[in-house]
Amino acid sequence: MSDERLQKLTEELSLQFFDRPFLHRTYINKRLRTTGGRYLLHSHHIEVNGKYFEVYGEKEIVGILKHELCHYHLHLLGKGYKHGDDDFKKLLKQTGSPRYCRPLPAAPGGQVKRRVLLYRCTVCGKMYERRRRVNVKKYACGICRGTISEMMK
Repeated sequence: MSDERLQKLTEELSLQFFDRPFLHRTYINKRLRTTGGRYLLHSHHIEVNGKYFEVYGEKEIVGILKHELCHYHLHLLGKGYKHGDDDFKKLLKQTGSPRYCRPLPAAPGGQVKRRVLLYRCTVCGKMYERRRRVNVKKYACGICRGTISEMMK
């Protein structure tokens, strides 16, 4: 789906379901990963995750746009536009907009697990497993306060 088609679809949905014009931009943001779309408070633009069109088609994009338009119109009217606000929940129900979008299927092989780093106290021998690096000059063993060193796998 092109940005022009997305813009036109957003303007049509805004008039059809909200009886108000959409006066800002809608575009695909390829960097979005965990959300179907987002409404930007400072610029009033709407960004959409393009993967949702590839996986689920236009019907899912319509749902995402209606959800983001709820944020858009409520924010511009000065009403509660956040997910927990009653105004937002009420408008979602009135327009038939989804509260959440469907999750994208996981990539083949699932999520990549981070490698495990092993550290060992040089005094008492206590082993530590970490997913992030530890500054061995700054931190000491939690049991005996001895120095720790990184183990090679």
